[in-house]
Amino acid sequence: MKKYISELIGTFSLVFCGTGAMTVSEITGGADLTHVGVAITWGLIVMAMIYSFGEISGAHFNPAVTIAFAYAKKFSWKEVPKYIVAQLIGAVLASCILWVLFPTSEYYGATIPSIDPWRAFILEFLLTFFLMLTIINVSTGSKEVGVMAGIAIGGVVLLEAMFAGPMTKASMNPVRSIAPALVSGHLEHLWLYLLAPILGALLAVVSCKLVKDDNCCDDGC
Repeated sequence: MKKYISELIGTFSLVFCGTGAMTVSEITGGADLTHVGVAITWGLIVMAMIYSFGEISGAHFNPAVTIAFAYAKKFSWKEVPKYIVAQLIGAVLASCILWVLFPTSEYYGATIPSIDPWRAFILEFLLTFFLMLTIINVSTGSKEVGVMAGIAIGGVVLLEAMFAGPMTKASMNPVRSIAPALVSGHLEHLWLYLLAPILGALLAVVSCKLVKDDNCCDDGC
């Protein structure tokens, strides 16, 4: 249970702080917390949670990452549904608390693209591809490797949120999109935030196997 509780708390923290920063920016008109501040918040909370729970659960906090690790044979498929349920519960709890704290918000960090859906799909696909490519090269799936893992992964999240946030909100995480969508009622285009991250993460595993097989597949496949 420690692994699942870690995933729940980690995902809760990630969604609460990340979408919380977006919510504060929304209700203040960006006066107190700019887009740059939101991006930095995402990067820092990801980094903090990896250092907090990396040794316990692997610090996935993302169904796309969990599925990709299982596909890479770095993680057991039977654990995938349990991890995803824990991640979803954590994300929804975070959005519910934001709803209580900031009742005037309309979006609560919901991922609504400002570009055409098909363009947003491609962008989210590529963002998750870059993120997973980094993750799979600094982790084992069950535990993070070394002190640099949190910095590398948090840095990629910050980077992608910085430049892609205004376009798609840089989700890269299905439960991070599902939770605020359910609370805010903004379910439009949710499909692309479910599908694109998973496909992007899977492509990252395939790409990694082509160039670095020993690190991307534990059994040498």
